[in-house]
Amino acid sequence: MGWREDGVNSYIWSFSTPIVRYFVHKISRAAEVAKGVLGEDFKGKLVCDFYSAYGALDVVCQRCWVHLLRDLKKLKEAHPDKPDVADWIRHITDVYERAKGFESDIPRQRLKAKMILERKLMSLALPYLGSTKPQRILAQRVEKHLAELFVFVEDPRVPSDNNAAERSLRPSVIARKISGGTRSENGSRTRMILMSLLGTWSLRGLDTFAQCHRLLADFRPAKAIHSTQA
Repeated sequence: MGWREDGVNSYIWSFSTPIVRYFVHKISRAAEVAKGVLGEDFKGKLVCDFYSAYGALDVVCQRCWVHLLRDLKKLKEAHPDKPDVADWIRHITDVYERAKGFESDIPRQRLKAKMILERKLMSLALPYLGSTKPQRILAQRVEKHLAELFVFVEDPRVPSDNNAAERSLRPSVIARKISGGTRSENGSRTRMILMSLLGTWSLRGLDTFAQCHRLLADFRPAKAIHSTQA
């Protein structure tokens, strides 16, 4: 999300797991930021929106269906007089609902279902590729990210959206409106540390006051070093 540090535009990056919230503040939106956080040995699956920087990462991605459905809704609202647009959106939504409703504990069946859903979605996008129809932009998105839309079907541990990361940023959106951002690099760094700690403690159901008290109680300042020069 966008942020401002001492009046300069910058960004807050949010990384979420079921038990961790982690935030970093950077001037850049480049893929190098995500690479630096995830590390070269990251073997998990990344749930993300359709921002192009994620395509530069050598990881398995699940693109967020909430973002896609939101853009489909905008397309429908932009063309209320075109029933073919509404029908197309309904068919795509039906494919997503089928994917969400699929259940199986057998990996081979989950992989087969993923492949079937990919073929069905591609068959819906194909007629509009290269056309001048309103559906063409989102059809191109489907084609480009087809292999990243049903990862959650193959692996049930993966969510179909990045709502966890989106929700974790809402307090910062409010803070940005109130304060306008931070005033220094140290201020931004401190805010990211506090957001990461408080967000993780809350996620784990821990008492945030008690956790803060424990940290302060365990804190041992470094011994002062005195020096002089004759």
